[in-house]
Amino acid sequence: MPTHAPFRRLKTVLASALLVALPTLAHAESFADVTPSPQQVAWQDLEFGVIVHFGTNTFLDREWGDGTAAPSVFNPDKVDPDQWARAVKAAGVRYMVLVAKHHDGFALWPTEQTDYSVKASPWKGGKGDLVRMASDAAKKNGLGFGIYLSPWDRHDPRYKDAAAYDRYYLAQMEELVQHYGPLTEWWLDGAGSAGHVYDFLKYIETLRTYQPNTMVFADVALFDYGDIRWVGNEQGVVEGENWNVIDRHGQLRWRPLEVDTPLHKGHWFFSSKPDFARSLKTVDELMDNWESSVGHGGQLMLGVAPDTHGLIPAADVRRLAELGQALKARYGNDANLAARHAPTDENTAAALDDDPSTFWSAPEGSAHATLEVDLGRDVTFNTAMSMERLDDGQNVRGYAVQVWDGQGWKTVAQAQAIGHMKIDHFAPVTARKVRLDILSAVGTARIREFKLFDVKP
Repeated sequence: MPTHAPFRRLKTVLASALLVALPTLAHAESFADVTPSPQQVAWQDLEFGVIVHFGTNTFLDREWGDGTAAPSVFNPDKVDPDQWARAVKAAGVRYMVLVAKHHDGFALWPTEQTDYSVKASPWKGGKGDLVRMASDAAKKNGLGFGIYLSPWDRHDPRYKDAAAYDRYYLAQMEELVQHYGPLTEWWLDGAGSAGHVYDFLKYIETLRTYQPNTMVFADVALFDYGDIRWVGNEQGVVEGENWNVIDRHGQLRWRPLEVDTPLHKGHWFFSSKPDFARSLKTVDELMDNWESSVGHGGQLMLGVAPDTHGLIPAADVRRLAELGQALKARYGNDANLAARHAPTDENTAAALDDDPSTFWSAPEGSAHATLEVDLGRDVTFNTAMSMERLDDGQNVRGYAVQVWDGQGWKTVAQAQAIGHMKIDHFAPVTARKVRLDILSAVGTARIREFKLFDVKP
């Protein structure tokens, strides 16, 4: 996974090997023809998740394990996934992914496929199952649950034999996908896998058999079977315009972005070294991560790291709660200045009601349309949030936020993509009338929400 380059993607040799094995598929001929699956729409609505790194690395002050750590080093005395779930939920998180096996090969559940797992550790006398505890905690706290199972394994000797290792990975996958309830996301990370060929087709076939609604995180080598893709950096930023449909290998697919970044700069796992505490991101930095990911149509995946006790450190718990409070204060429904407006037609009102299940529709098939709002009084604001209904595809190709200055419409923000969400900041303006001007659209543009905020520094 990340760390690290958790996201260093599978190499070209892997992609090429997979493509040779792929069946011939019928492909959409234009970006406008590509629409998301219902599962992808539901996943994008979650907006904010966390990935939990906890294992032998936690106790050895390192980010990358080499597979030689003795299981005896894993011995937390207060492990409490319920505390993890409560802490991340306070930040506004909606699902939690657990790294069940990192690159070191140590499994956090009592797998029957190897002795290199929690059953060989002193924790709970070898009777513990951290995947079960995390799954139960997520469910108890109303969070979705997902799993990261590293393809790269630096411990198991079967890794040297591709066919033997495929059987091993599939056996571990079957344990995880059959016994821990519905999974929101499954992580496939290509770090360290250069030169190794996996039977990804069988992996995905097995996963889909038991978990048909699970979103698969993957990139180039799994383009045809992955559901979501990496943003390309670990800084928590979507660069440039964000289009959900991308072209890889001459094929068009709906592949929304996941934006991963750790709560502690440079640390996916806990460390007892002094720089770990100093690396905790500020609320402003985390807000910037959220605005630069969720606010640019992506999904934020924040990395959290329990300590050697098995608890999220107190400073991290406080920071997560502060982020949740800041997000509510800045973008909660009570802060939405457009929710209070002069009487308007039913179509327009559907985009102003703080209810993403309703939406404004442009005239059928129109390439240009405007969503105009009379706020009923002069209002000062410096931020607009727009949300496109994506069930029928990403149709908006250009838009502007404009205010009426008494003489004409003045553009305060302009870009191309809206997508799931787009936040635009601009110099403060005071106006009674504002509009979202759809400058260019393919098909029929539909807007779930159009909100205005006066964001304070």
